Amino acid sequence: MHPIQRSAWPRAMLHLAVMSVMTACAIQARAADVTLGIIGPHEYDLPVDFKPFNVLVQYGDGNAAGSSYNSLGQRHASGGSHTWSGMTKYVHFRSFDAIPHVGFAFELIQTESYSLANGTDFGGLGPTIVGPAAWFKPNRHSTFGIQTFMQTPLGTRDATSPNYWSNISSFIFDYEWKHFSFDGDAGTVAGGDKHQKGQHRYSPGVVFYTNLRFSWKASRLVEPFFALDWQNVKGTYDRTAGQYLDDSTRKSHRRVVHRVRL
Repeated sequence: MHPIQRSAWPRAMLHLAVMSVMTACAIQARAADVTLGIIGPHEYDLPVDFKPFNVLVQYGDGNAAGSSYNSLGQRHASGGSHTWSGMTKYVHFRSFDAIPHVGFAFELIQTESYSLANGTDFGGLGPTIVGPAAWFKPNRHSTFGIQTFMQTPLGTRDATSPNYWSNISSFIFDYEWKHFSFDGDAGTVAGGDKHQKGQHRYSPGVVFYTNLRFSWKASRLVEPFFALDWQNVKGTYDRTAGQYLDDSTRKSHRRVVHRVRL
């Protein structure tokens, strides 16, 4: 297996777990928080037909957001926060001789987070994320697959607990040309009802998102790429009161950045 291929999948799953931590702990939507919005080019250029192996790693990520969105999707230069997220991750990768040209992974993630916002701070262990992924290569230049994960409702503190089960699923793809590459994902985050003793019953809004990356392989060290991230979050529904707490919000980010591959 090529070293770049071998590292691609763990890097992709890091982004999923980090964004899950941010989603679970966020009080209001921040301008930077589009699910999986920090993936890079070749994120899903994954290997097939490899020998089984295990990975145990610790990751960390910091996010400083100076803007926030209100319930109408309007961006404001206030209400931001600083979030530090981490995860301890175990992944088992394998392929089967009986199913050639298909790769599989099973992942168990324990999340950690610390947030500073509006003069308050909190931190601790967040929810646990577990689930499989599978992908295949229609030809030697392309990859297509699906990933689906369940997120538990509880962390070590109320502030790090979403208090509802959720599922994070998406289709993933990648296509490699000699001088260009195009990859990305499209998926949804759906949660069960939120139950807390003595409080109203809530249904969290369904999230739809997509992240696209188009890159130019300028050299072995420099690879400029265009990134398009889009997300729609439906409002939270108060089942006890029979009304929405928030209207639907839309967040769209377009940016051109440069990546250096070593």
